[in-house]
Amino acid sequence: MQLDWFIIFSLVTASLWTVMTRSLLRSGIGLALTSVILAIFMFRLNSPLAAVFELSVCAGLISVLFISTISLTHPLSAQEKIQHMWVRLARFWFLPLLVIVLVVGLLLMRSRPQIHMPLAQDLKDARVVLWNFRQIDLLGQAIVLLAGVFGVVVLFKERQKK
Repeated sequence: MQLDWFIIFSLVTASLWTVMTRSLLRSGIGLALTSVILAIFMFRLNSPLAAVFELSVCAGLISVLFISTISLTHPLSAQEKIQHMWVRLARFWFLPLLVIVLVVGLLLMRSRPQIHMPLAQDLKDARVVLWNFRQIDLLGQAIVLLAGVFGVVVLFKERQKK
């Protein structure tokens, strides 16, 4: 149980670091780290298919796309870095407060949700598991993949304008 809390704390810390850091390269590395920690947590929750997708798509493919795209962008001057830092802080100042509120809310919740576990005969075919029991995992993977593609497209459009 303590290991789960440590993993959750690590996940929240890595996520905040990914969003709050000034460097795009560090954000890309933080994204990969966050995805790896999330995959570890998914393995702990006995969701190996979702964990493998998380590792392969998010920690692997999306992070490589982000980091390669970041390497194609030009570095900011010192003045631009400071201005970017203040804009970023103004945009995300509420995130640490939101995390604290969510943690307090989760700690105040004493009831555990009922999770429907599939029968053993339903788990023989991966397609049945993915489409009948893991729709939320597939939706999350699709959203992360589309967000990565959208981020790459936006970065290339900004580069073409300059």
